Amino acid sequence: MDTRLVLLFLGMDLLLICTPGPDMLYVVARSLGQGRRTGLTAVAGICGGYAVHTVLAAAGLAAALQAVPAALPVMRYAGAAYLVFLAVRTLMSLRHRTGPALGADTEPATKVLRQSMFTALLNPKGVLLYLSLMPQFISTETGVPLGVQLTVLGLFHVVNCALLYGLIAVATAQAGRALTGTPKAARRITAVSGTMLLVVAAATLGTQ
Repeated sequence: MDTRLVLLFLGMDLLLICTPGPDMLYVVARSLGQGRRTGLTAVAGICGGYAVHTVLAAAGLAAALQAVPAALPVMRYAGAAYLVFLAVRTLMSLRHRTGPALGADTEPATKVLRQSMFTALLNPKGVLLYLSLMPQFISTETGVPLGVQLTVLGLFHVVNCALLYGLIAVATAQAGRALTGTPKAARRITAVSGTMLLVVAAATLGTQ
């Protein structure tokens, strides 16, 4: 592969990941509301979703979605609806919460992993990355199959997301732990977490 193009992609990808968006807000909401373990599990789920995107894009799904533009709005609305469902569940838990938010009502890791992966798969921003950004960093002159190049770039994206979102999850969970010293404060953090999930849903709908 063209080393120059790969390095340019890595720089552009890191800038895009650092720009606040639905994925980052989702990690913050999970980490703030349920702690570091849940936040890191959410990061793993999101990265797993993008790994699936990578495999499917290499298999030609990206080209198929580009040929059928109507599929992207369907994904956008489905993803937003799922996030609203998670937000409502979080906010409804306030009725039963009497203790600290972090560690008290953490969901099973497999459940968080599944929810987070599903959220990433339905986020059209990930698909648009493969449709609009990655093709600009693929060379037809290297002799490397386009599917292989797309897979390599996609895996670089997954690693970048894991590192940066992992740091965000740890930092946010630490801040959340410091803010939940009392049951009243814990309820407020949970309310903020649920509200942030609604913000993520709105951001998903705003993805063009």
